[in-house]
Amino acid sequence: MKTKRILDFLFSFIILLFITWFLIICLIITSIETKSFGMFFQKRIGQFGKPFMIYKLKTMHSNSEKITFFGSFFRKYKIDELPQFFNVLIGNMSIVGPRPDIEGYYDKLVGEDRKILELKPGITSLASIKYRNEDEILEKQDYPLEYNDTIIFPDKVKMNLEYYNHQSFLVDIKIIVQTIKSYL
Repeated sequence: MKTKRILDFLFSFIILLFITWFLIICLIITSIETKSFGMFFQKRIGQFGKPFMIYKLKTMHSNSEKITFFGSFFRKYKIDELPQFFNVLIGNMSIVGPRPDIEGYYDKLVGEDRKILELKPGITSLASIKYRNEDEILEKQDYPLEYNDTIIFPDKVKMNLEYYNHQSFLVDIKIIVQTIKSYL
């Protein structure tokens, strides 16, 4: 899949050329709001189950679990995830692929489901489009963790396996277009 890596690199490089100024402004805003460095780093599970550090803009106050004023806006429009184009540029993520999760999910898959780990995690996927409002869905549940573990996560695994089995350049383009449409 060298072609996919080349396209990921070129696409993320071009995107970053256009949005770096915007990211710097957002970083300044999040740094002021959180009274700390406005970038968030978290270990996620990557290709072949190897952990990597994902980049995001901070959306929560450092000393509490409270979402900042701009943080809620950044989350709603996924602006907090734009630094992940740097993850794509350096090669530990792709534009299209399963969203990277924290330890205890993808790394615990068994059998056929483990094929997902052969894919580079992505900025977007059909599962991320379907569950783009996942936080809101979970807030409505009496037992959000249980709902995630028994309903949402298994559905994401199913969708990501479907992508694994049918991945192609054309499928990636369709997913990118669907992602853009979902925010318009």
